[in-house]
This record gives sequence, structure tokens and C-alpha cells, in this order.
Amino acid sequence: MPHTPTPRPRGRARRRLRIAALLASAVSVCMVAASAPPVPLGVGDRLFPHLGNPGYDVAAYDLSFTYTGSNSEPLKAVTTIDARTTADLDRVNLDFAHGTVDSVQVDGEPAAFATAGEDLVVTPEDALDEGEWTRITVRHTSDPVYSEDREGGWVRTADGLAMANQADVAHLVFPCNDHPSDKARFTIRVTAPDGVTAVANGLPASVERDGGATTWTYRHDHPMATELVQVSIGRTTVLRRTGPHGLPLRDVVPTGHRAALEPWLAKTPDQITWMEDKVGHYPFETYGLLMADATTGFELETQTLSLFERELFTEPGYPEWYVESIMVHELAHQWFGNSVGPATWSDLWLNEGHATWYEALYAEETADKPMEARMKAAYGASDRWRAKGGPPAAPKPPTSGSKTGIFRANVYDGAALVLYALRQEIGRAAFERLERTWVTRHRDGTATTADFVRLASEVSGRDLGAFLQGWLYGQKTPPMPGHPDWRPTATDQAPASAPVAAGAHGE
Repeated sequence: MPHTPTPRPRGRARRRLRIAALLASAVSVCMVAASAPPVPLGVGDRLFPHLGNPGYDVAAYDLSFTYTGSNSEPLKAVTTIDARTTADLDRVNLDFAHGTVDSVQVDGEPAAFATAGEDLVVTPEDALDEGEWTRITVRHTSDPVYSEDREGGWVRTADGLAMANQADVAHLVFPCNDHPSDKARFTIRVTAPDGVTAVANGLPASVERDGGATTWTYRHDHPMATELVQVSIGRTTVLRRTGPHGLPLRDVVPTGHRAALEPWLAKTPDQITWMEDKVGHYPFETYGLLMADATTGFELETQTLSLFERELFTEPGYPEWYVESIMVHELAHQWFGNSVGPATWSDLWLNEGHATWYEALYAEETADKPMEARMKAAYGASDRWRAKGGPPAAPKPPTSGSKTGIFRANVYDGAALVLYALRQEIGRAAFERLERTWVTRHRDGTATTADFVRLASEVSGRDLGAFLQGWLYGQKTPPMPGHPDWRPTATDQAPASAPVAAGAHGE
């Protein structure tokens, strides 16, 4: 793990001399800049234009939360951000839109702050030069209660809290650079009353008990997007087991449902082995399932600790093969979407298409649910999905206030259909090499749709740009290689082997 340099006190004398030398020729410009009101910024994502912020790259977050024991009261919190500037900055914009800010420090010195839209705009005493390391510390509250038109972040469970930040709501929980392109390492601390258990991404670093409260500290040694942060606080039980290659596994379950959930959790080691046979070594230091006693309407691939609704496993109406395939869907995301993250939200199909692909492949290989039948049904619906939600690699922007946002059928089965077409075109052996190479080459990083097209061309030994253009961006679905008889259908005709997409995805 690279060491993040400790920010040093900056040379104020040097900077002030430089500024003084410029004042004579630029006094009017400086006066205008100094008086300009703070404004919200963004990195220009076409689906979420105000998410993220330019001018710096976050290396590490240190998050501290103090939980009172009530999931309807704000948590006291401290967020510390270590970042390297990529431009000269008079101000630093952070995404933060829900909670009260008590104070901000930049490199240990008090800094002014103001809100602008969903940004917290920080003005340090001295401007930051490009290439500097800086540490920003924000003392704030983190409120788990939301208005109906702006849900997100914290999920209130029957016995505490969990977290669901995808796609655009991590900044309702803590100040951050809330865009998947800026991954960072995380240390997470939770102080809670005795009898309450806290679990977060990564592995436990320490447990300290003092005066009726316990502080749990977790560290995750791999870069992670803010949308994938997970913190579970509640009266839960942590179950431990060992996965392939000695991989430590830990599951978090409501204590009263432990016995009913254990048979499902025992399936995880074999599922990891199955995924490793397909794409290579599991990319992180641990894995597990968080069974939330809450109704969310989705499951979520939070990094190293996937979030599931408890009722998915205890409701008798769900077939066993269906539940297992959803478990594999979220597991597959640890490679596709987590280890290899999307550079922009338009690249979401790379996450969900691959997770849906391995979900369907697992159902085919373990439960005799044919992939071809599912893909034929998806082909029949694809033109309608594209008309409604956009093509897989260019989804339409989310509707304001929509809980499902950009998570539509076109980036699930519609995107898996793209992968099926690609396998039909280049053959199974080349496709499997592509998958393994993709997760190896981009491990712990981010990648774009263009990166995938280039790698597919490289691995197959032919230019696939024109072929994939229609599949990824076309308003109409191209002919399916090997299946000239496949046609669009007037209504969905999903086979029994196709799980309902809404049960297998993030928000």
C-alpha cells in the first residue's frame, strides 16, 4: 500500500511574495476573484454533471462516525481527506449535501466554508499549488433521515443502519469527491454503544472499548469509489469462514435470523471458486454478505461486503437457483465494477452487463437455465429497452427524483446481450481470454467503454470498433451473429430462467 505523504506546512512567505509581485499588474482581477461567490462544480459526467470536483485527486479517506444507539438521530462525524492537487486552487469543492458542518481545517489550519448547490466549498487561508499534498478535515453530522424526494446513503434497518450510496448519494453521508473516477483507500471508524456491532469495508484493524462504548476500526487496502462504501451498525452477528486460498470471509446477519441464513452463506466459498475459474483470482482481501433487515428494493455490490435484503433469503417464494444467481451477480461485481470501476457513469454497462452475464452463466451451469433462451428473450425486448432508456453505453440521464435512476434493463440484460453477441462474433476462447485480461489489466483502476473495445480488438486480433458501435450505441439492435432468425418482439417474453432484474441490481 503506497504511503500517503503527510501534508507539510506550506511556505507562506514564498507564496505571499509571489502574490505581492503579481498584485501591481492584476489587482482588479484578484478583487473580482476574491469576491466571486462559491459555485457548485463537477467533472462533467454526462449523466450526473455536478458529481465530483476538478482540481484534486483523493488518495485516502478517514471516516469516523459516532452512533448514539438510535437510527433516527444524526451521527457525529469527522471526515479527513488526503489529496494531491492537480491544479492551482483558491477553493476546494467537496460534494456534501445532507448534514451540518461544524468546522473545516486545511492542513491543520481553520478554513472558511460555504455551501453551493450540493457542494461544500472550502477556502483555505493560503491557496493550494498544483502538485501539493493537502489534508482537509471536516467535522460534521451525518443524518440518516431523509426527505422523500432525496433518499440515499444511510439505510435504516430494523436494528440500526447500513449504507447504499450508489449512484450519487455518498455525499449525503460524508464530504467527498463523489464520482467513481476518483477511487481512494479508506479507513473507517465507528463508535457505538456496547452491544452494537459495526462492520465496514475491508478487514478489522482494531476494537477499543471504553466507558460503555466500542470503537471499531476497519481498513481497506484497495482503492474504492465512494459509491461502494459500506458501514453496518446494529445488533448483528458476524459469521466467519474461510474461502479459496485461505481468503477470510465474514458475513453480517441479524442475530435472530442466523440459523435460517447460514445455509445460504455457506454457499459463498464455492461461488468464489466458480468465479475464479472464469476470470481469475478474487481481487480483494476479504468478502462477505451483509443481510440487512430492511426493505430496499435492490441488492448492492458494496466493496468486499455486498448488501442484501434479508427477506431475499427467508421469503419462501424465491426459487433456490434464483437466489444463488443473485448472490453471484453481486459477487461478480467485485471484479466488474469494483476492482475495475467505470470511468464515467455512462460506462455502467461494463458493471451491470458483466454481473448479469455471470449471473446468467451460473444459472445455466448449475441450474440448467439456458443462457441462449434468456438472451433470445433479451434480444426481443432490446429495441424497446433502447427506446426507453437509451443504448447500453449511452443511457439516458436519470429522471429527477427517480429511485432507479440509470439502473434500467438496457444496462442489465441489454448489456449482457452485447457480451453474448461479442462471444458469438469472436468465439468462446477469445471471449474468455478477453474477460481475464480485462480484470487483470485494469485491476484497482477505472476503465472506459473505449478501453473495452480496444482490448476486445487486441485479444481477438481484429478491429471490432464497427461491430461493437451498433451494439453499444445504436438506437436499434443489430442482427445477432449465429441467430439470423432472432427478431424484436411486441411484448417481453422472458423465459423462466431470467430473474427479475430489479432484484439483482443497485439503486
